[in-house]
Amino acid sequence: MTSDYAIVLAGHGSRDPDGLREFEQLLALMRERIGAHRLRHGYLEFARPTLVEAVQASVAAGARRVVMVPVLLFAATHAKNDMPSELQALQQAFPEVELSFGAAMDLHPRLLRLAQQRIVEAEARADQHVQRADTCLVVVGRGTSDPDANSEISKLCRMLEEGMGFGASFVCYSGTAKPLVADGLRTAARLGCRRVIVMPFLLFDGILVKRIYAAAETLAVRHPEIEVLKTHYMGVHPDLVEVFLERAEEGAHGRAHMNCSLCKYRVQIVGFERQVGEPQQPHHLQVRGDLSGDNSDSLPIVVPEQPLPATTRVTPPPVRRPQPATTPAVAALPRYAPSWNEVEGLRLVAAERDWSDFSGAAKAVAQRLVYTSGDVASVDDLFVSPGASEAGIRAILRCRRVVTDTSVLEAALQPSLVQALSVMTWCGAQEREALLLAEASDLTDAAAGIRLACERFGNDVILAIGDDPMAVSEAVALIREKTWRPQLVIGLPAGFIGTIECKEQLRRCMQVPRITNRGPKGGVMWASAVVNALFIAALNESTTAP
Repeated sequence: MTSDYAIVLAGHGSRDPDGLREFEQLLALMRERIGAHRLRHGYLEFARPTLVEAVQASVAAGARRVVMVPVLLFAATHAKNDMPSELQALQQAFPEVELSFGAAMDLHPRLLRLAQQRIVEAEARADQHVQRADTCLVVVGRGTSDPDANSEISKLCRMLEEGMGFGASFVCYSGTAKPLVADGLRTAARLGCRRVIVMPFLLFDGILVKRIYAAAETLAVRHPEIEVLKTHYMGVHPDLVEVFLERAEEGAHGRAHMNCSLCKYRVQIVGFERQVGEPQQPHHLQVRGDLSGDNSDSLPIVVPEQPLPATTRVTPPPVRRPQPATTPAVAALPRYAPSWNEVEGLRLVAAERDWSDFSGAAKAVAQRLVYTSGDVASVDDLFVSPGASEAGIRAILRCRRVVTDTSVLEAALQPSLVQALSVMTWCGAQEREALLLAEASDLTDAAAGIRLACERFGNDVILAIGDDPMAVSEAVALIREKTWRPQLVIGLPAGFIGTIECKEQLRRCMQVPRITNRGPKGGVMWASAVVNALFIAALNESTTAP
């Protein structure tokens, strides 16, 4: 290993001090191996120093080649999106420095060997001997929105099952992916094995590890006939040091390899077709840094105006003479700054009628609807169920997913607000699965997309329907018959065929918060105006919350 480059270990960060402490213990072990002068560390979120501060410190110490190595088990959104976005912005701030990115750990032989060691250690602590043929191994992964990374957990589990001779194995996840831990352990208990070994496939201690152990203890209480063993998570180990140093060497010499054959950003994967070529944009800016509310970095740096396409590889420019950075700093989310025309237009709207029949966030929604449609009478028949606007704002800040019935409505949502709030928008009408469903049933493409959203996302969505009356009817049917509970349903299609009837169905659907109207008026721009108004309120609320 050469010494002509500096290394920045890029950790995820944690709200749990135990996880941060173990990350720094790994760092100390690595410093013993290569020397402290070449090594820095930073966190993506929840802790300091940030990645920006870590790279800044390396450059200030004289480094002209820096490799950022993600301290992550598998390449998912953080390794494919968030960290490369940071690296791109840093390259713009330091054009004279050659910045490289290392690959995530993935299923390295040393990692498999360490997992084997953790299992053997857990078996050695047991009071009785149980053959592995009568043991079920449960591997608990972190869980991500990336099916490629989730499938690596299944591959690891299968390799351990066959390599160590377990009678059965099962995979579950601590979050995002399913089955979740409690559901997975209940299923494993029904497989009929005398022993269940629960292995958290996580690097460091923290909130997730503690939850996994608590779920294992609950399983042991509920099933005293089954011996439940808990393994240590991967933890601080010399094998991990060697893997991360290997990844640093690969990154420094342009040999970083990532498994892209099933990457959802590069090829069409079933259920994720629309994410091919999705731009790399950071999703962690609101929690960058520590938890005290100070999310600013000391380095002047800006996220690029044009996001980096996922298929683009960051190639460092040639070394140039140092230049002072003059770009503005990335800080906490700004309040929404309307244009002069918007301010003046809304002022005129406010003077057009008596708004006492609307209050709070509902008033802001109604006024923006008039501003967008140019029709003061547009709100005469507007129906906003009690607390619906407030529920929509909370859902934007918590769930961050808006489902639309048409791509035109999705495109009408203000891009700057979508990006600032890290909201994921989704329209199922053009999904292959929705088209197949529509062809095999009596549904329109848009209604099939709504049914698909129910299956994929569950309750943590806002529905915005501005075009297809059947999509509204399908949503109501799923709410009433399948106990679907979207956080808010906005139903404002226009027209004379089925439109008035579907809106009346939604208005009477008291199980969910809803915004609709009476009569044939409406359309995509009306629905997008409502969503944009909620976006603005949510953005302003997020910047004023303590």
